[in-house]
Amino acid sequence: MADTPENKTNAEADLGSKEQEIYDQRLDKARKWRDSGFNPYGNGYRPQHLAADILARHGNQSMEELEKAEPTAYDVAGRIVAVRSFGKAAFVKLRDRSGEIQAHLKKDALGDAYELFKLTDMGDFVAVQGTVFRSKTGELTLAATKFVPLTKSLRPLPEKWHGLTDVEVRYRQRYLDMVSNPEVKQTFLKRNKLIRYIRDFLDARDFIEVETPMMHPLVSGAAARPFVTHHNALDIDLYMRIAPELYLKRLVVGGIERVYEINRNFRNEGISTRHNPEFTMLEFYQAYATFEDLMDLTEEMLSGAAKAVTGDTKVSYQGHVLDFGKGWRRIPMTEAIREVVPSLSDKDMADADRLRHELLETTHGEAERRAIETMHHGELVGALFEHHVEQKLVHPTFITHYPTAVSPLARRNDQNPDITDRFELFIAGREIGNAFSELNDPIDQKGRFLSQLEARQRGQQETMDFDEDYIRALEHGMPPTAGEGIGIDRVAMLFTDSPSIRDVILFPLLKPLAK
Repeated sequence: MADTPENKTNAEADLGSKEQEIYDQRLDKARKWRDSGFNPYGNGYRPQHLAADILARHGNQSMEELEKAEPTAYDVAGRIVAVRSFGKAAFVKLRDRSGEIQAHLKKDALGDAYELFKLTDMGDFVAVQGTVFRSKTGELTLAATKFVPLTKSLRPLPEKWHGLTDVEVRYRQRYLDMVSNPEVKQTFLKRNKLIRYIRDFLDARDFIEVETPMMHPLVSGAAARPFVTHHNALDIDLYMRIAPELYLKRLVVGGIERVYEINRNFRNEGISTRHNPEFTMLEFYQAYATFEDLMDLTEEMLSGAAKAVTGDTKVSYQGHVLDFGKGWRRIPMTEAIREVVPSLSDKDMADADRLRHELLETTHGEAERRAIETMHHGELVGALFEHHVEQKLVHPTFITHYPTAVSPLARRNDQNPDITDRFELFIAGREIGNAFSELNDPIDQKGRFLSQLEARQRGQQETMDFDEDYIRALEHGMPPTAGEGIGIDRVAMLFTDSPSIRDVILFPLLKPLAK
């Protein structure tokens, strides 16, 4: 017997009794399609038209205008998503990549092909040829003159009136999610539009797109916990990259003065509505620019992206109206902390013991309290910001001048070496982008790497390795440069009003189902 999907056993189908009955019935219909000369899993049919094109051409024509016009034959194919049968006639709604269109099938017009139609089910793929008219309800409809079965669906789709609402199932079976909830497809079309806009924006400003390694011999480019893998032929451990930063800056050394990459990063950390272990990051570097230049560029880029994706610079997100128009707020980190915790004076902000006391007063987890006890001054400032301020930054805000202690790759500020020329962009209470004037002093960079090793010895897990080759690259000379990373997934969340990062990742990582 031929090895085809119709020949699967009941055990292989792995269904409940009711679903198994439906499965078997559909298998039988698939066999009847085959017996009639139609391969239920064939290939080669090429529809000539899209549903949206037909609707655009005739959508404004009245019933009388359609009747008077010269008939035009159309040929469409798609998935059956609705059926209303009346015995010897039926209305069927087909969905293709452009949208949905109704077709009217009659036994008188189709002859024997109508018997093939009677073997179809919701979810099947079919092709219909015919001319347009308006039904009694006024809906633009194809009067079918030809019907061709294409693909038999063996498993039923979720019931339309219930939809697919179980969030876990939606993420695990994204294909069903997109069939049952058409707005999900629109989310990912908007994501695609966002990425295309960013590419066009950077390309127009002479940036060059590149691809850098996804497996690194060292933990580098950001302070985060990595995934570890092993290369069998070389017999070495490698780390899935947490950021492409040091490779991109090597290219600036090599003469690519404006460079960017849009690709995946991997961080072996928690999973939440804002974090996925693998995520898409835009990183770009511009020679002869400062972090202030990148604030201007970022504001222009994301303002334009908001308009391109949503149609407006004012974007509704989870009950807030976010204004992506020009004029975003820019405020140093210490000032932002003092706005939220006014009891801290300028003198307090310079006192590590005072800051440690403030943090311990509002921190109750034992592990967190132990970490706070070992933090240096700059680390305490960063922790205070995360604890008190970050979630309150709803509208686009640039937080500037991060402590040097939490910015191992950023250039020190000329007036105050304890802070760096760095900013992070916050929107809707979350970090969207991170940028700084790059540290191109190899002696200073070497000292920062050594400080990272010291922090690791104190128990900090999110640290970087000492990258000797990167120091060597800086010793050859890197021009004054500014660089930035922007989380594409988080921007997509904002532009699609998605509460969870999983809503904008086609196949998010999930805990395996219990067996």
